[in-house]
Amino acid sequence: MPMPRVEAGPHRPGVYETWELTAELASPPADPFEPGQATLEWTTPASATKKAGVFCDSADGRVFRARILPSEPGTHLWRLVGRDGRLLTEGGFEAQPSGRRGLVQADGWRFVWSGTGEPFFHNSTTAYMMAGLSDARIDQALARLARYRIDRIRVALCPSRQTDGGRWHEPQVRERDDFTFRYGPWPARNPEDAHRPQYDASRFDLAHWRKFERLLRRAEALGIAVQVVFFVDGQEPQNYPFDRDRAGDDPLEERCYRYAVDRLGALPNVEWCVTNEWALYRPDEWVEAVGSRLAEYDPYGHLLSVHGHGHFPFRSSPWCTHALFQCWDEHGSHPFLLRSRREQDATGKAKPQVNEEFGYEDHYAEWGEGRKPPARDADSRIRLAWEMRMAGAFCTTGESAADGLGGWINGLREGESRLLQGHLWMREFFETMDWSAMAPAEASGHAYALANSRGECAVYGFAEGWTAVPLPHAGPWDVDRFGPWTGEWSAVHRGAMLERDPWTGPGAILPTLHGGRPVAYRIRPAARS
Repeated sequence: MPMPRVEAGPHRPGVYETWELTAELASPPADPFEPGQATLEWTTPASATKKAGVFCDSADGRVFRARILPSEPGTHLWRLVGRDGRLLTEGGFEAQPSGRRGLVQADGWRFVWSGTGEPFFHNSTTAYMMAGLSDARIDQALARLARYRIDRIRVALCPSRQTDGGRWHEPQVRERDDFTFRYGPWPARNPEDAHRPQYDASRFDLAHWRKFERLLRRAEALGIAVQVVFFVDGQEPQNYPFDRDRAGDDPLEERCYRYAVDRLGALPNVEWCVTNEWALYRPDEWVEAVGSRLAEYDPYGHLLSVHGHGHFPFRSSPWCTHALFQCWDEHGSHPFLLRSRREQDATGKAKPQVNEEFGYEDHYAEWGEGRKPPARDADSRIRLAWEMRMAGAFCTTGESAADGLGGWINGLREGESRLLQGHLWMREFFETMDWSAMAPAEASGHAYALANSRGECAVYGFAEGWTAVPLPHAGPWDVDRFGPWTGEWSAVHRGAMLERDPWTGPGAILPTLHGGRPVAYRIRPAARS
């Protein structure tokens, strides 16, 4: 890169606020989107050295940007270095305390905010093609999700180009003035052709990247993390324009991943997903190669994984921060995730377990065991979400697309949502306890339990009958019943001594249904008067 005219970001940015350097050239390089035009290196107040690449952000190839996400207050010294190692410019800034929570990162079986150490709840939903909505509709969709305290969404960077939602048996989701399936990260020779766009993968469609970046920033302002899914339906040629005979060493593919990290990596609410459903079109070796490279590119250590099916062969991979599954309906609920935790535990390193796709609300595709309504109604999805949470794991839901606006396809719906309200009530239940310190615990009969070292216990009844929940001592205990479908609390015991019998020791015996529906309980040491 020749000597540029440089404009540096503010001298006193906040911690976890994106700082940007802009470099403008008198004339563009021959290939402005080639990685490695220049490197921004910086030293943190703790004397760590980091680096990030510049990225081209103009159609004429003359404007480049580079970004830093400071994670600690104090002096950051930076230098812009050309491909040949020549110093182009240098400077510094003083990061100020900001109160921002930082990045979402894995911490054992849970997720936490890096800046505060607070647990991240992971109240997640699917919005694959959200970037196909108009800006106004993106704002509307995000604001609605935030009202239900959704804190994570899944969004495709390279979407599944289709003419309508018929590809997933949702033909009622059609293109309209405020939504399209026909867009992508690269300029297309045939932009109106859904299945033969003829992408030029050596360049990038800057309008798309700027829109995607606006989506990320709006989500961050609402406290929503975004899993950036690089490809959806990559088994179809229009959705993955790279050499399928190469296992992670296609230079154009590497260019795409590198550009994404250089451009989006300094935004705090980003999570990387190598691809959706890798096993449908790429070998395990490809996942390992791309995942390792992504981790190498990213100077911040964002969450990084890959979306699969019922198996996950990357548990021990150094680049992989958490396990992602796609296992539908009851097949992916409590027993599945308990088994998954055991398999992860056997590696010697705990990582969060997430069933990323377990069947969307009102979604009855032909590959879904031929189930018919109401098998996947909102209540069934809420029940499964509770069961997965009670395994000490996480899940991602998806709203119905039946009204044609999009639902799980693009994150857009209007009005009230029984599904998301149920997830909100579940979150409110767990937030009355130190839920992130809980692990699966013993409960006989028709219930699942979680407990922590403070004596708090969460119980969820899944079938008619009774459960006996062992407790560390006879009491006194407070026991409260919670309605997963109503959000209502009622007291069961206050200051009670709970001795089941002389042989089994202290514990609570509780009915597992109330009013014919599953019920949850909160058990904790009695409050002192």
